[in-house]
Amino acid sequence: MAIMEQGEVRIRYEEQGDGFPVLAFAPGGLKSGVEWWSHAPWDVPGSLPSDYRVVLMDQRNAGESWAPVTAADGWDSYADDHLALLDHLGIERCHLLGMCIGGAFIAKLIERAPERVASGVLLQPIGLDGNRDLFHRSFDDFAEAAAPQHPEATEKDWEGFRDNLYGSDNRLWSVPDEAVARFDVPLLVFAGGDEPHPASASEMLVDVAPDATLVERWKAEEYNDAARESIASFLEVHTPA
Repeated sequence: MAIMEQGEVRIRYEEQGDGFPVLAFAPGGLKSGVEWWSHAPWDVPGSLPSDYRVVLMDQRNAGESWAPVTAADGWDSYADDHLALLDHLGIERCHLLGMCIGGAFIAKLIERAPERVASGVLLQPIGLDGNRDLFHRSFDDFAEAAAPQHPEATEKDWEGFRDNLYGSDNRLWSVPDEAVARFDVPLLVFAGGDEPHPASASEMLVDVAPDATLVERWKAEEYNDAARESIASFLEVHTPA
């Protein structure tokens, strides 16, 4: 375990393997952290070949990471952390791999800094499809649990934070739909199919992004080996020489 400090922000991260870097964003919603990979159908980052430098992290205010909460917080705040961590580690360019909320993190980072991204693997990305109340409730549960560690945050801070995350009509939450059409990064998208990870979000990514491939069957045990191989092959093809 290691800690990056950037002003008041403290980000816990871990590294495994050696080679071209892969920055991995765990599932778990706003609680996204290293340990949440254990809730995935299989150990996604752990299944990557050892000749990748895999960077795992706890997102701000999840696990052992911490950041102050303000009404200005939102998807860009997370992207700021991701870019700061890449800079801290001396990583100029990397693959991105994310599950659940990790898909929204990847989309924002591609929008913000496409030159830093060699490719993206998105597993059941979250999205807006008649489920805004679900995300509001999830945020409120997160805020209630986190509030004791944030005496600096007022009710308006939490409300602003929630609205910046889940108040838009963006189908991927973190970026406008029109931004997806400008993604100049190859994507491998594993289909969602439940309320927080609607199939429509995965399908929109594949329909709108210029270079995206959809994997429909991957969760059931009989598909796990093929899914792992598809990720390994995709990353190999898009790893710079």
